[in-house]
Parts: sequence; C-alpha cells; structure tokens
Amino acid sequence: MNSNNDPNYSPLRDVAQSPEATARYLADVQRVLLDIGKNLETLSIETQVYLRDTHVEGDRWYHARLRALPVERALGSVLKNLKSLTEGLEKSAYKRRAHDEAVVNTVKERKEKELEKQRKNNPPVLQAAPHSPQQGAQPQNSGYSVPTSIYDLGKRESA
Repeated sequence: MNSNNDPNYSPLRDVAQSPEATARYLADVQRVLLDIGKNLETLSIETQVYLRDTHVEGDRWYHARLRALPVERALGSVLKNLKSLTEGLEKSAYKRRAHDEAVVNTVKERKEKELEKQRKNNPPVLQAAPHSPQQGAQPQNSGYSVPTSIYDLGKRESA
C-alpha cells in the first residue's frame, strides 16, 4: 500500500506514526541544524572581526563598530532562532512520546472509571450472619464469649 506510485504517499507518514521513528528523525534534523549552527557561529565571528577592522578615512575608533552592529545583530538573531529551533525539536520528540503514553493511560483510566462507576451503582450487599443474636454489633469469631445478661459482664472468658 505504501508505494512511491501512490500520489498520497508520504515517507514522513510512517515516521509520524511511531514515536521512536519521530525521535530518530528529529534527532537527525537537530544534528544537521547544530552543524549549520557551528558554521554560522564561525561566520559570525569572522564577520565581526572583518567588519570592525574596516575603517574609512575620518572614522573615530567606534565608527566601524557602529557600522558592524546591524550585521552582528542579524547573525546573532539567526543563531538565537536556530538554538530555539533545536530546543523545540528536542521538546517535540518528548511530547510525541508523552502523547503515546497518554493514549495508553487514557484507555486504562477509562476502564478504571467504568469499574468504579459500576461499583458505585451496584454496591455489594452485606449479609448478616444467621446465628448472631446481635446483628452487626459484634463479629462472630471475636475471641470472646457473648455475655448473656448485664450481670455476666464481669465474668467474660477469653478464647
């Protein structure tokens, strides 16, 4: 079914369906972007050195720096955005895995809620012991004999 002849086929569809494949793909993209980031950092440093060293006749010492600032800010902005992008890719991989875990947990939680609802709607019926003279007042096998009158309270026997 997944063939290159299918006009609706997308290789990323398979990646999107698996959290492990998504994490691998995003890690590969992040690796490429980090390599590009290293090159951009080097370019930024080299540009800064060159532009700040470019003086025109009549310049004061800070004029070259002022002319270089817009270019430095632009490259700095690109680096900042690249860092945010790589952090976002990493966060996306974690969120993707968390989504699958949430789906599994949702099924379990719904089953537990349904069981709890059934228990609540149909509580178990407690049955009293048929031979107990005092229903529910004292368990049958408490280890003590049941007093027969108020005068026998002081004469209890232990088991």
